[in-house]
Amino acid sequence: MTPIDFKRATSNEKPPAGLAPTLEALWWAAKGDWERAHKLVQGEASADAAWVHAYLHRVEGDLGNARYWYGEARQPEASGPLDAEWDGIAAALLARTRMA
Repeated sequence: MTPIDFKRATSNEKPPAGLAPTLEALWWAAKGDWERAHKLVQGEASADAAWVHAYLHRVEGDLGNARYWYGEARQPEASGPLDAEWDGIAAALLARTRMA
């Protein structure tokens, strides 16, 4: 799936089948369901989950918590537009999925 395909899929009622929890969380975040997105990554221990977790706390406006999760993800703290960050995370995670 390309980043464009993934973004288009957010207009559907349900996420595409077989998404990794990190991508499913981004999908739900794009739909405005922060709680559902957060639950998907909250218990995950990967750096990718921490990155999505950081993004979600930034969306929430909890920048201190977001800062912690960016550190856990070993990613620089984002400060640009949220939609651009979503696009970047989605593209990176999809690229990793294709390589696996």
